[in-house]
Amino acid sequence: MNTQYYIFGASGHGKVVADIVLSAKIQVTAILDDRPQADTLLHIPVHATASYTSTPEDQFIIAIGSNEVRKKVVEQNEFSFFKAIAPTASISSFAEIEEGTVVMPQVVVNAGTQIGKHCILNSGCVVEHDCVLEDYVHISPNAALAGHVSVGEGSQIGIGASVIQCITIGKWVTIGAGTVVIKDVPDYAVVVGNPGRIIKYNDPDFYRVD
Repeated sequence: MNTQYYIFGASGHGKVVADIVLSAKIQVTAILDDRPQADTLLHIPVHATASYTSTPEDQFIIAIGSNEVRKKVVEQNEFSFFKAIAPTASISSFAEIEEGTVVMPQVVVNAGTQIGKHCILNSGCVVEHDCVLEDYVHISPNAALAGHVSVGEGSQIGIGASVIQCITIGKWVTIGAGTVVIKDVPDYAVVVGNPGRIIKYNDPDFYRVD
């Protein structure tokens, strides 16, 4: 049986992911959504998730912007996953990108960097050499990570934020738009400003998957 490719999520983010997948010459069978609002997206059929019957050959990518929801979908379904990389992204042949991750247009990922599963590298972001991004991380448009930065599971680096070299950012952290991070950030912290400062902490219970 031939492999069929599916996208999970028909939102605006799903539209961008679909565009990248199509630009990679991958034929998408359908987009699945729990509450479909339209019959098609970029001319791809949109079906209710409940109508889908799985087969071992099917390949998925989760097109949901929320890191915690993306994790829940992955852990609650026995899908196999592919990754989607925009043709205009510049990815070092010495970088590693794992399954389920989306790399959007004009992204730069340099040598020695490791990108985990189901991450989002959004338009125009830069991930310099020897960075490590754990699963479900989202690097927003035009954000920049200098070399040897580590980002824990589920953390989001906001649009236009900058992180200097050799910084460690914990899990499920939120870095606000335009923030300049110049020191390590603990788990669950919310950081804003220049220089970045912690203004509160996210609730750890919110990120647990039952």
